[in-house]
Amino acid sequence: MISREIKLPPKHIYPLDDWKIIQKKFAPQYLAQDETVFAIGNGYLGFRGNHEEGTPVEQRGTFINGFHEQWPIRYGESAYGFAKTGQTMLNVTDSKVIRLYVDDEPFYLPTADLKSYERVLDMKAGALHRDILWQTASGKRVSIKSTRIVSMERRHVAAISYEVKVLNAPAKLILSSKLRCPSDNGNNNEGNKDPRKSPAFEPDVFIPKVNEVKDQRVFLGHEVRTSKMTLSCGVDHVIETENNYSFESECHEDSAKIVYSVKAEKGVAFRLIKYMVYHTSRSAPVIELCGRTGRTLTSVVNEGFDYIVKGQQRFMDDFWTRSDIEATIHKDRRTQQCLRFNLFHILQASARVEGTGIGAKGLTGEAYEGHYFWDTEVYVMPFLIYTAPSVARNLLRFRYSLLDKARKRAKEVNQKGALFPWRTITGDEASAYYAAGTAQYHINADIMYALRKYVEVTGDEEFLFDYGAEMLIETARLWADLGFYSLNGKEEFHIHGVTGPDEYTAIVNNNAFTNMMARENLRYAVESLELMQKKRPEGFKALAHDTDLQPEEIDEWRKAAKHMYIPYDEEAGIHPQDDGFLKKEIWDFENTPTDKYPLLLNYHPLVIYRFQVIKQADVVMAMFLLGHEFSWEQKKRNYDYYDPLTTGDSSLSASVYSILALELDYLDRALELIRYAAWMDLADVGGNVKDGAHIASMGGTWMTVVYGLAGMRDYGGRISFNPKSLPHVEEVRFPLTVRGQMFEVNIGKDSVKYSLKKGDGLTIYHGDREIKLSKDKPH
Repeated sequence: MISREIKLPPKHIYPLDDWKIIQKKFAPQYLAQDETVFAIGNGYLGFRGNHEEGTPVEQRGTFINGFHEQWPIRYGESAYGFAKTGQTMLNVTDSKVIRLYVDDEPFYLPTADLKSYERVLDMKAGALHRDILWQTASGKRVSIKSTRIVSMERRHVAAISYEVKVLNAPAKLILSSKLRCPSDNGNNNEGNKDPRKSPAFEPDVFIPKVNEVKDQRVFLGHEVRTSKMTLSCGVDHVIETENNYSFESECHEDSAKIVYSVKAEKGVAFRLIKYMVYHTSRSAPVIELCGRTGRTLTSVVNEGFDYIVKGQQRFMDDFWTRSDIEATIHKDRRTQQCLRFNLFHILQASARVEGTGIGAKGLTGEAYEGHYFWDTEVYVMPFLIYTAPSVARNLLRFRYSLLDKARKRAKEVNQKGALFPWRTITGDEASAYYAAGTAQYHINADIMYALRKYVEVTGDEEFLFDYGAEMLIETARLWADLGFYSLNGKEEFHIHGVTGPDEYTAIVNNNAFTNMMARENLRYAVESLELMQKKRPEGFKALAHDTDLQPEEIDEWRKAAKHMYIPYDEEAGIHPQDDGFLKKEIWDFENTPTDKYPLLLNYHPLVIYRFQVIKQADVVMAMFLLGHEFSWEQKKRNYDYYDPLTTGDSSLSASVYSILALELDYLDRALELIRYAAWMDLADVGGNVKDGAHIASMGGTWMTVVYGLAGMRDYGGRISFNPKSLPHVEEVRFPLTVRGQMFEVNIGKDSVKYSLKKGDGLTIYHGDREIKLSKDKPH
């Protein structure tokens, strides 16, 4: 895999700290990147790291998971079964802004005389702090301190504490607390140069419905023009000060503000606490949402800011107990910092995901339009299954809620069963480029793979029978219908006309990853239905009736799995990525300038499709997910062949390649890739962190430690470890939760310690050695 340069901003901008991302100097050249780095959210509500004053700003960002507009996809040349409706997550009412004026001089960061500046993302506390000392043109020294929280416990709630103190003289202060419904949705993707970015909408996407102000409380309510989703944003204020002050309020259809005039005495603080509440719905009228918003505001104002802070700390303490990774690599605290940064952003993308999925960028930016991909099931779900199984269950339950739309989509592409959308918010396919979208049928198997891992690790057979079995029936039906038996005299089940994970190779026959994952899907459908027949016979009868399941169908799935064709080249000793891959010319990497990467932004797809060149792990991904299907020798030959062909144009590759490199004892290469994956966002390796965090890659970094360095394998629910002893890795420690019991793995230079922290007893394996863990007996 081609490596990108890893270069962090200068240390005076992001000093080292295990638990904090610290910025010691205002750095306008990193403004867009910092808006992503310092973003905060809870999986439902997310704020980009814009400064409270509202400017300067690269992309104003307030996002609600699943809150979207939809629009007809227009094709120059359409065809039967093409996706019809696009969906785009909207940038909603911005409530973060608090403008400050001292003696009528505006506080504006780019031109302000800053005597000190510090911004801190406190990952242990789940809060964003800023502490500034500003000297005005007249010589007044102004302390500005703020704390911003998006509550994990109260999913609709955010709050800002904004404190101003003039240290050396009295002054007149003006603080303008604003709400603004954005008119610039979409991130100005001029000329559609980057397909990963969102399109812009017309300014009238939000239809005003409610605008009210009473004392210091303001409501703005809107309905989205086409999707008809509704939104209420309410803000209330509490003032803590011994200064004299007054306020005026102003409210319009799309904006509102409360303006405070303060006679600030020398050294006397004026603290404004701004409580922000968002409620959304697909059906409730705006006026009803405003009522909910008002009740939530009353509750949080009565509880107070400190109550929110303490609740956030409780939540974060629990999260880090279940999820933290301690890793000493090269005595490098930067990698430790990056690992925690990645885990923290996964939390912010997933903590309060209820009735939605996880967008590719979480709630940190508009890129990929807030769509849900396979990223969640393959890269993020393993972390959640082992640290937050209830969240993993919510995400699988969400996929189940889209099953009827998946059935509809299968019919649209002339197939039986169900086909889950490649990219979506609502469950309708939103990918207009079918070759790298709908053709990735492996999405079905990816979701079922995550289902299997969830059930095996948690033991939640109830979920399997209540929801999973129905999804397994419909996905198995699709594979049975999509594939066919060859006419070459061999009883081989083939799948043609699909695209695997590698989007630089499209519409191929017998993509190895797809065929292997489809086989796994079919096998699990058969096993699960047989288990359900045995353990819940009446439930099975009801499900068979509801889905019109015939006994011969199960036999058909068993046969298709048994005879699934898996490409293998005897001469080369490798698994071809697909039937035609090895017949193509190899891409001229040596003469491709670095500024031509990523290839997708510089070459027509047809050019890329003609060559052996890989965007992201494909066969190598199959060797990770289904490693028990390959011999060590096969893994080595496949890895040696595909690694040099992989561009790294996707952030999803480094983690998977590092795991296989460790298994194959390519230790130096593995450590290089681990750092590459861990530093992806904080070092802006791909140059596009400005557009949002790489949530899947962040999930991949957890896998590099647990599946890579610790060598965990969990096929069939059997948890085993084969840790690597690397010269530059001094210690790795992390917790895992299996079937309600939590244990800790501590890998040192010369030993490994397994300790049960919660539960009555658990069996794991160290290599082939069985270990029975109990609370009083670590191993």
